[in-house]
Parts: sequence; C-alpha cells; structure tokens
Amino acid sequence: MSDFTVNIFQNRDSSYHIGLNLGKKIMGTAIPEKFETITRPEVDTENVKAIYQSFAPHLLDELEGLAEGAQVPWTRAAALFGGYDVPRPEALGCSAMLTGTYYVRNYDFSPALYDGYFSLIQPEEALATAGYNLQVIGRHDGVNQDGLVVGLHFVSNHGYMKGVSAWLAVRMVLDTCSSVSEAVRMLKEIPHAACYNFSLGDKAGKVAVVEASPNEVKVRHDEAFLTCVNHFQDESRQFKNRSLINNSLDRNTYLATKKENKMTMQEAFDHFRDIRSPLFYTDYENLFGTLHTFAYRYEDSKLLTAIAQSKQVLAIDFDEWVAGTDVPEERLQGTIEGHAAE
Repeated sequence: MSDFTVNIFQNRDSSYHIGLNLGKKIMGTAIPEKFETITRPEVDTENVKAIYQSFAPHLLDELEGLAEGAQVPWTRAAALFGGYDVPRPEALGCSAMLTGTYYVRNYDFSPALYDGYFSLIQPEEALATAGYNLQVIGRHDGVNQDGLVVGLHFVSNHGYMKGVSAWLAVRMVLDTCSSVSEAVRMLKEIPHAACYNFSLGDKAGKVAVVEASPNEVKVRHDEAFLTCVNHFQDESRQFKNRSLINNSLDRNTYLATKKENKMTMQEAFDHFRDIRSPLFYTDYENLFGTLHTFAYRYEDSKLLTAIAQSKQVLAIDFDEWVAGTDVPEERLQGTIEGHAAE
C-alpha cells in the first residue's frame, strides 16, 4: 500500500489568471513530466486555436496563463496540456449511475497518469465548475453552477483521428452548457478523437448518455435511470467496442440491478467507493484501479467526492461555493493498494 494525495485548487479570477496560478502550482512537480512521456513534441496550434475559439475561447486565455505559470512556451503548453491530438490511451475504466435525482460514478485507471488535482474555479468568462483535472486543463468529470454534471468513459480507439480528447470535451461542456440538451448539441459538434461515452445529468432531472465516435454521435435517453460504462450499447455501434468487454458488461449488468433499489445518493456514493463493492477495482498495475468517486445531487447542489480508500469525504454545497464560500480543505488523502503512488 502507498499514500495517495489529491490537491484541491480553488480560484476565482479571469481565465488567464486561473491558468497562471495553476501553472505556478504544477511547475517543478511530476505533472509536466508525466505528460512529456505521452504527448507529442508539438501539435497543430492553428487547429487548437480554431477548436478552442469555436467551443470555449476563454480556454485559450487559460492555456496562455498556464504556459506562463509553468514557464513553458505556449506551443509546448498546447501539446502538453491542450487536449488535442493526444496519442491513444490503451485503457480507462469508469462506471456511472444516473438517476433523476443524482449522479454517481467511479473513475478507474492508474495513478501514474493522474493529475492529482481537484479544481473549483470561477472564471470571469465562463460558468463556475468543480471537477478532477486531467491533462491540467481537461476534466475527468465535474459539475457546473447550473447543475450540469458530466463524466467520460473510454470505449475504444476505433476510427481514431486527430481531434479533441474526451477530457477537453468534458471541460468545454462544463464551462459553457447549462443543460443536458445543450451538452448533447455541443458533443455532436466537437471533433472527437476516439470513441467515448459521456454520462450527463442536469438540474431538471434529465439524464442522457452520449455515445461519441470520430464519425458519429448517438444519444441514449431515459426518464429516470441510465447506466454508463465502457462500451457502446446502441446495437448499430457495437462493432466499435473493444474485443474484450466482459468487465464492462458485468459492471453494466450489476448497475442495472440497482434501478429498483431506490438508493439514496449517500448510499450509492458509499457503495461505489467501498473496496468490497463490485464497482471498486485495485488492478492499478494494469491501468484499472479506482482512483476517485464523485457524486452530485441536483435538488440541493450537494457534491460528494472521495479518493481511493480514504476515510475523508469532501462534501460541498456547490451553490454556497459559487456564492463565495471556499472549502477549508487543501488536499484529499487516500491509499493505493499494491502500487507505488507517484
């Protein structure tokens, strides 16, 4: 076992200064080095600028600030942190349950490629958001001030092309969309690099799963309950799934049994993060260990999150945070079994 830490970053400022402040925090840490090993030396910065301008122009300011804070050239920052033309990930695992009253999910991967940051930010140019960073600017999952919650789920690299990473897509949706319907429209327009599911819920109790690939996007809807794991469920798109999806199928079957249980958010959150749960994994060496659990209830904007095997739960009234009340915690402490944490 080894200790596992996630830093909490809170900032209310212009997008440029949010990037600048975060860049200063990550400078000299292992984060830039991690992405040096998996990103390209350079990317087409004109395409990066064009995509950002189309979907979330304020992120160009954040990327500029991030480059200055981390003391790297802007062109290098675009490759390291921009979420465009990122080499293909081999695996990611995530399980989500979406109901008409709350959203809950686990993120499963390896701590070797995990930012270790949970950010609550309130840019002057975009919606306030809370979520786990991926490639610094991107997000694994999160919620915004209008009650829209989003998470990513890797499916496959079928038809992979140069395009937007799923974690940048999550960030763009959170920063600019207020409802599931708005998020679906944006996710249909974004040029996706790979096949991913996006699980979505909003303040009105609407839920959806967007099954996105580089050449086509399908949407699954339900009035009150959806499951989302790591394969496409639409029959016309199952040829895009990986050849071995037994684990994903098993998780989906198990989640479906919870439809009639009427679990509260607290019960669901506790179940997802329990190491004895069928939804909690410890295979970190093979890129499949649970790193965090994230839950959000629409009616009172309550956010719950915890990292692997932590006794510490971060509970936030996100409306209060948006109104100006910072959380007192500075970090989350957890444990990784059988893996030397970075």
